[in-house]
Amino acid sequence: MSDTRTVDTRKAVAWAAAADVVCIVVFVALGRKSHDEGGNIVVGTLKVAAPFLIALALGWLAARAWTSPTAPTTGIVIWAVTIVGGMLLRHFAFDRGTALPFIIVASIFTLLFLVGWRFVWEWRAAKR
Repeated sequence: MSDTRTVDTRKAVAWAAAADVVCIVVFVALGRKSHDEGGNIVVGTLKVAAPFLIALALGWLAARAWTSPTAPTTGIVIWAVTIVGGMLLRHFAFDRGTALPFIIVASIFTLLFLVGWRFVWEWRAAKR
């Protein structure tokens, strides 16, 4: 592998990881805003996002996302692990609620965002 390709791959991995983290943080921030949760916005957002960010990291490991970070199939594995792991962590480790409406909304939003940006990326790459 050439040095240029290695740099490009590293950039893609870094951008993909950052995009996934942003997706989770935006999901949490919008949820907190829609429920008028007070307190420190940064601390509150990180506290609610923590189980999903931990599960996101596990999703990256499960998907071996660094091998194909922008593939929609990678996003599907990451999404599934993030939702299941995030809900389990939220309920058992963080002692927070996991009501069915929350699970549904979280699943749909994160599916659209964690997988959606990858479909856009692939579509744009195919047009080049």
